[in-house]
Amino acid sequence: MASVDVVIPCYKYGSVLPTAVRSVLDQPDVDVRVLVIDDASGDGSADIARALSDVDSRVRVVEHVQNKGHIATYNEGLLEWASADYCALLSADDALTPGALGRAARLMDAHPDVGFVYGRPLHWDGSEPLPLARTEDRGWTVYKGHSWLRRRFALGDGCITSPEVVVRTSLQRKLGGYDPELRHTGDIEMWMRFALHADVGYLRGVDQAYYRVHGQNMSAAYYASVVADLRQRLAAYTAITDRPDNPLADKSELDRQVRRVLARDALRRAGRAFDKGRVEIDPVEELVDFARESYGEIDSLPEWHTLRLRKRLGARRARVLSPLVLTAPARRVRQHVRELRWQRSGI
Repeated sequence: MASVDVVIPCYKYGSVLPTAVRSVLDQPDVDVRVLVIDDASGDGSADIARALSDVDSRVRVVEHVQNKGHIATYNEGLLEWASADYCALLSADDALTPGALGRAARLMDAHPDVGFVYGRPLHWDGSEPLPLARTEDRGWTVYKGHSWLRRRFALGDGCITSPEVVVRTSLQRKLGGYDPELRHTGDIEMWMRFALHADVGYLRGVDQAYYRVHGQNMSAAYYASVVADLRQRLAAYTAITDRPDNPLADKSELDRQVRRVLARDALRRAGRAFDKGRVEIDPVEELVDFARESYGEIDSLPEWHTLRLRKRLGARRARVLSPLVLTAPARRVRQHVRELRWQRSGI
């Protein structure tokens, strides 16, 4: 039977911690251990963690005297503690779906070249009982790591929220953990780094984790600054193309490709400000500056020309005429459709 170590960092989430821990301990068909790292919460969360440990020897608790931050806490558990066949990081406010670890372990047991496995996250508002998840095995797809990586560059965005991932521990230790320089896109960079050296497994048609959506998600405040989000995404991708161990012959072209994708994203967001009457609120000029800095050839992009048209029309008329202009939501839908088709194709 495969073994899985699950790291649960906790900062002031003691009230929801029991749901996360129980979702791991109840996993069938795998031997599990849990490490709860309380990052100096100071609100009684550590007491709740210790109470969980007292009733189940599979739960261990580490308490920080001083707050170390999320990246250092993640890496402490994944790189210094985890030693099982496979490992996972689960936020204290999220949870695993029934059988998630067993499904991931079976895939990696069958495919030794797979470095990590993911499925779909089920977005959840935190209400009890947990919503019904899709847990029936529907097979899997194994992607060549470089193929999966190139798809990430083609889309310019991550396809993983994090709790739905299970990693081969030997690969985690070999390639390291979260990059402390990438506080908000370290997960995207890490998955791509793994894909440079290993294949990627995808569990089809199942929900692997409950991802709690609420106003206190760490990314929520960060994504309010769209320019900062774009800059962090670009930093994650350039970290991959700049790696000395990157064997891809076309990494320069991949860098150019993702810069173009992100520049188009920035220009679409700027155009959307006109469509929604938010020109005085949204950082239009900063978005244009990012597009120009990251790609340089924005004059060749269709989004630049539609943005210029909006500017000539002015904010009021641009908003009235916005149905006549191709907007970001339609393009985003088509992007998701392409992603789903690619996942189903197995290439």
